[in-house]
Amino acid sequence: MKKQLVLWLVGWLLAVSSVVSAGEPLDTVQTQVNGVLNVLRDQSLKGETGLKVKREKVRTASQKLFDFVELSKRTLGINWNKLTVEQRKEFVRLYTDLLEDAYIDKITAYSDEKVTFTKEIRLSEKTVEVWSTVTTKTADVPINYRAIKTDASWKVYDVVIEGVSLISNYRTQFREILANKPPASLLEIMRTKASKR
Repeated sequence: MKKQLVLWLVGWLLAVSSVVSAGEPLDTVQTQVNGVLNVLRDQSLKGETGLKVKREKVRTASQKLFDFVELSKRTLGINWNKLTVEQRKEFVRLYTDLLEDAYIDKITAYSDEKVTFTKEIRLSEKTVEVWSTVTTKTADVPINYRAIKTDASWKVYDVVIEGVSLISNYRTQFREILANKPPASLLEIMRTKASKR
């Protein structure tokens, strides 16, 4: 009885937090994330053909959710300036494919669970972190979306799943490669990795 009361109170607090803290960033991210989840949950998309359609739909949904250029800049940091305009375009394209796969793999594991968006925390004048919780049978899994205000709307530039940033894993790898090799070598490595998927 006591455990049920605690669970009810936690649920109520989450619901209240969601209402009190909801703003444009939270609403925008929640709508776009739910769009991705709805595609992943679509039971009509089965088999090889369904998988291809699902990936295309997820790609379209993720383009609305993510700012892949901002994401790329933040991952490379000062190394972004080493790339030519054409190299930047190719890097964004290759990195987008890499991140979409990583995000899809992560989020697919929770696509059948309940996802609750709880609050948004302002990080700077133009950036916020939108908090969400995935309720599984065994635990609550935090998934936070860092979003930036663009001219059109709010776009996600990083996802933190259970305290691990989606892009931080790549930041160190890219930095090590660019410390010893030119940008062309990094792009070649990424092309090779993309061709094996």
